[in-house]
Amino acid sequence: MRDRNFIAQIDPCAVLAVIVPFAVYLLTLAPSVTFFDSGEFLTAIHSLGAAHSPGYPLFINYAKPFTYLPFGNIAFRVNIATALSAAVACYGVYLLVCRLVTAVDREASILQRRLVALAAALTFAFSPRLWLQSNHDKPYPLVAFLCAMIFYLILLWREKYRNGEDYPGYIYLGAFLSGLGFGGHQIMILMLPSFAFLILSQDWRLVTRVKELLLVLSFAAFGFISVHLHLPIRAMQNPLLNWGDPKTLTQFLWNFLRKGYPVDKPVRSLSLLWKQINAFSVPYEFTLLGLFLLLIGLLAYFRKLRHEIVSYAIAIAVFLLVIVGYFNTPDDLIFLTEEFFDPIYLLSAVFIGMGMFFLLRQILYTCGSLRSGGKPVRVAALALLFALPVTLCAGNYVENDQHENYIAYDYATNSLRSMPEGAVLFTWGDSGAFPLWYLQGVEKMREDLDILHTPHLVFTWYLDAFPKLFRYSMLRSLPLEFQPAEYVLKVAISEQIRNRPVYIDFSTRYSVGFEEFSMIQRGICYELIKSPSATTYPPDLAVWRLYNFRGINDDMFFRDLDTGKAILIYASAHMEAGETFLRLGRVQEAVRELRMAERIAPEMQGQVARILSGYGLR
Repeated sequence: MRDRNFIAQIDPCAVLAVIVPFAVYLLTLAPSVTFFDSGEFLTAIHSLGAAHSPGYPLFINYAKPFTYLPFGNIAFRVNIATALSAAVACYGVYLLVCRLVTAVDREASILQRRLVALAAALTFAFSPRLWLQSNHDKPYPLVAFLCAMIFYLILLWREKYRNGEDYPGYIYLGAFLSGLGFGGHQIMILMLPSFAFLILSQDWRLVTRVKELLLVLSFAAFGFISVHLHLPIRAMQNPLLNWGDPKTLTQFLWNFLRKGYPVDKPVRSLSLLWKQINAFSVPYEFTLLGLFLLLIGLLAYFRKLRHEIVSYAIAIAVFLLVIVGYFNTPDDLIFLTEEFFDPIYLLSAVFIGMGMFFLLRQILYTCGSLRSGGKPVRVAALALLFALPVTLCAGNYVENDQHENYIAYDYATNSLRSMPEGAVLFTWGDSGAFPLWYLQGVEKMREDLDILHTPHLVFTWYLDAFPKLFRYSMLRSLPLEFQPAEYVLKVAISEQIRNRPVYIDFSTRYSVGFEEFSMIQRGICYELIKSPSATTYPPDLAVWRLYNFRGINDDMFFRDLDTGKAILIYASAHMEAGETFLRLGRVQEAVRELRMAERIAPEMQGQVARILSGYGLR
């Protein structure tokens, strides 16, 4: 009997709000490492270390248990962790919509509440931003879930408080989750004004309750400290990835306050401002239909949900004022800020659900109840509720399908195959370096190589991670924080090239001038030769036969910014090889390489034609 009662109490729509997104995310899950921060996160999670500032200790500890799953590689297992966090974020939407529907209309049936909440949850699930973050390792869905839970706890507390009951435990738990959320990402701080308003708008006299305020701060501090202790404790164990080496308070603050990322703020202009603001775009995430439903939900229930709606508006304002106003993000980095708006999109999905509910009630009021109005009414109601999530799923599925995305994995393994035993490889861009960290550190590929990330050579903590290379290096005697990365790179190269083969990746090749060296191109990497750059060496074509090119020739539809760049790098490497052969008078080999560049990136046909015409060839 107990088992039957338990099963009867299960909300099937709540289960679907998690299971459906999770199942779809698994179908589109990346099978291995991807670009951007993926390889770095994976290495930090595997070694329980510290990722880039602010360290991400919550995400690292959340994902670590998934690395023990008995199938797939480590990257695939961590990607499952992200998919699950995105799915439970959708459950957060479900809970909030159920709560708000109950608040505005207590006569609404349980079925109506559940169906509307499910439709809103699926709308959020299939929005392009969350979906893109769900199918590879990202911390933002986890933070969005925590924000939803905090919002939900405050709503529970408000209801109790209106009924004359004081349950501060809800607020204390919410404060603890807020502190914990800082370990996922610092965007949590941008939600605090919204949470504070939602609490104080219930009774502004709460600011005079000093004891409760101190307890709230204590719980928040406990959540923050409990998760961030990971950073100094693990730093003392010298994990594989120990970004910033935060074992001291100074280094911890350096990491937490993102001191390693100084950015020259651009000159403000209206065109830049417009691009910055459009990093947050409800029409892009939810279509114009979603924007219409959002406006309906906000306008229809403003009187009954004015505090919740104002809280939502405060969150949007704070995010834009800080991310757009204070940080003044440069044009080429705006795409990074798009990931920060997950909590706002989650709340947008909630109020889109309220718009769905309003229109549903109008249909039912006109045509009868959902149960007694006949099949046409039921069909119309379900079509209204699920038109948006079905449209989003159909429209975004292909673009977010990464289940065959091996481009980052192959790009990294191809780079490793370019080098002889015992070489050192200097990298420049994060997307070119991080997959290499994962392959070497986690999957144990080419452990004979030293892979050095040039932008980090200006940090003492990074040199400490390579004691055999830099214990007696000249870099130890330089004020590194005042040295340009290009100069530090050349000092490191001059020390290493005496004893071993030195290679640079494609990004380094085109980021730094190497007039004092000659180069031998080996695929997408280059061996440096200690002779003037006027000496021209023929490219090593044999290395191309060792490469994998999965997904390069339109076998995979998914393309993000760095995936597209990787494909262009392959094409550019072939084109550069062709130009080199032309200079050496080896026309047949040159044409073959240039045609290969065209096949990989058809948009390069014009460049190839100009190169050939420059040598009198068609």
